Amino acid sequence: MQKPNSTIRDASALVFASFFPLVMAVLYFVVLPNTDGEKSSALGFAFGFGKSIQFLFPIVFVWWFARDQVAFAPPTWRGVPLGVGFALLVGIGMFTLYFALVKDIPAVAIDTPRQIHAKVKEFGANTVVGYVILALVISVVHSLAEEYYWRWFVFGWINKHMPMAWAILLSSIGFMLHHIVILGVYFPGHFWTLALPFSICVAVGGGVWAWIYARCGSLYAPWISHCLIDAAIMGVGYVMLADLLGR
Repeated sequence: MQKPNSTIRDASALVFASFFPLVMAVLYFVVLPNTDGEKSSALGFAFGFGKSIQFLFPIVFVWWFARDQVAFAPPTWRGVPLGVGFALLVGIGMFTLYFALVKDIPAVAIDTPRQIHAKVKEFGANTVVGYVILALVISVVHSLAEEYYWRWFVFGWINKHMPMAWAILLSSIGFMLHHIVILGVYFPGHFWTLALPFSICVAVGGGVWAWIYARCGSLYAPWISHCLIDAAIMGVGYVMLADLLGR
């Protein structure tokens, strides 16, 4: 049984972990972006500093308070076919939705590529090669960091105190929150029709990955699934930016 003090400690850590990415997303996408879209040292510093705190926090917390509970799962194929199948379904649905419906919406056809292009320029990735490198980092490295953060730590620690269904729900809402800010910036004027529905889809995806993680006991399957879906997102982004990226 958890002691009252440890329960309060864990709850405080989980509240921080759930809302810190939201605060940083506001900083990255609302407060600091350059109006000229050029590479920003302030944004780069804030991004690096924020991500360092975010992804180091679970390590420090667990090492300090619960290092005896840490175990590394060996590589396994368990759950991978399920994760890949989910990713393929989402990826196909994403491209179908974009080409069939979304791309002809004025905000998406004009404003969204400009917003994404400005952000890409701020990170110094305003070439085809730069975009591909950025896509690889986001799809492979950042997706792994997010799975460790949201599924292993946030979902896993909530599940120590609550039934799995509640842990999936709460961790997925936390995973969704910062995406609301990002999508709100990328789909200006279409919060209710595009940004919020897509954010809810993000929460559903987070819930599926949490369920896969709980089912197979390993991050490999949800990470591969997350990696493939992020690659599909970056693919849609490239379609939007193809005429804007420098060679």
